[in-house]
Amino acid sequence: MTVSDIKLMKRALALARKGIGKTSPNPAVGCVIVKNGKIVGEGWHKKAGGPHAEINALEMAGNAARDADVYVTLEPCCHSGKTPPCSEALIKAGVRRVIAGMRDPNPVVDGGGVAALEAAGIKTSCGIMEEECRAINLPFIKHITTGMPHVTYKCAMTLDGNIATLTGESRWISCMESRKHAHLMRSRMDAVMVGVDTIIADNPQLTVRHVRGKDPLRIIVDTRLRTPGNVAVLNGVLSSRTLIATAETDRGRHRPYIEQGATVVVCDEFEGRVSIKDLLQKLGIMGVQSILLEGGSRLAGSMLQQGVIDELVFFIAPKVIGSNGFSPFNLHDITSMSRAIMLEYTGIRRIGSDIVVTARPECVCSPA
Repeated sequence: MTVSDIKLMKRALALARKGIGKTSPNPAVGCVIVKNGKIVGEGWHKKAGGPHAEINALEMAGNAARDADVYVTLEPCCHSGKTPPCSEALIKAGVRRVIAGMRDPNPVVDGGGVAALEAAGIKTSCGIMEEECRAINLPFIKHITTGMPHVTYKCAMTLDGNIATLTGESRWISCMESRKHAHLMRSRMDAVMVGVDTIIADNPQLTVRHVRGKDPLRIIVDTRLRTPGNVAVLNGVLSSRTLIATAETDRGRHRPYIEQGATVVVCDEFEGRVSIKDLLQKLGIMGVQSILLEGGSRLAGSMLQQGVIDELVFFIAPKVIGSNGFSPFNLHDITSMSRAIMLEYTGIRRIGSDIVVTARPECVCSPA
């Protein structure tokens, strides 16, 4: 791995990031084609069903692709889906060498793309900046290997760890810059999830408003169907992209929500609540790869203790309300530090007046 290899893979990663949140259920991929030390073609996967990164880069390169080197963040595909195999296109273009950031974990590829290129006499290498290449496609990787969505928990909290006052007031803890970033996160997710208590207390829209982007699927975890019929997520066009997960089997109680355009999914029950494991499995089957969990504290605490949260993002505001507030997590049976849930910091930065801390659980348990 040379300095030039790293530089060009970094460029491919920068291109791939342009597609984050726009390509699901496909991964975000970037590609750079280089000949005689000059970039002759670039491309990224712009949307599901559209040309892949390699095809866009080859189109830009034209005849210059012959005997060129190709840097791509993910192993080129070798199967036909909505588009033809990228490995065949690279072979047809006569490229000299293909450098992939990582192997494609999709079982229908997983080394097959590299094997096809090598069989055609094209030199290949795989694993350059692999950690960075994996980082941009964690939801795709988790879903394709486990069938389960990748879950990111997000909350705004005061410096002393409260997400709302005792009266339930939480608007606004974080600054406008943080709220814009939170909406950017929403726009990159397949779904946003909250508990019914949050719907009743805050009546959120759960849409993307502060930035340009798509609205995610809205998921309400509502074991006993307590969601009021007049809330924002059931209003007009929002209802068609709202899913209510419940343990209530009485189809008559489902009807009012369905008539408003929402989807009702019946899940198994675990300890008197919707089984999160069953819900996530059902969402995975539906093709949901990424979920932004936004509360409330009971749902977030349950999912953290069950080990189904993959990443946590805390927007920490320079405010203090003391003991007059609520914690982000309602946790059970943690009576000593030895039983605390351990997290590993993955990033700390500043947005506006807030500090944003990202972390992941050190141990992911088997969800119940």
